[in-house]
Amino acid sequence: MVAKGDGFQGQPRTASATRHSTEVLHQTGRMPVSPARMIVGGVAVAGLIGYFTLYSKKTPEATAVDVAKVTTGTATPENTRPSN
Repeated sequence: MVAKGDGFQGQPRTASATRHSTEVLHQTGRMPVSPARMIVGGVAVAGLIGYFTLYSKKTPEATAVDVAKVTTGTATPENTRPSN
């Protein structure tokens, strides 16, 4: 037989404890950098990585300007062939 006083003896829940908050935690209302600046920065970093990759693989005859032309896509066959 169960006595009337047995069972959970803790505090009853209040209405505010069961209600869900609509507030998002740990997020700011504004990003620290605009999306356009992030895109420009990402393109610049990708371009630098591409340039230095091509520069490290260039032939001894090629100059840094030749590598830059190949990276930007403005190279002509005279820029890509060794000059003898």
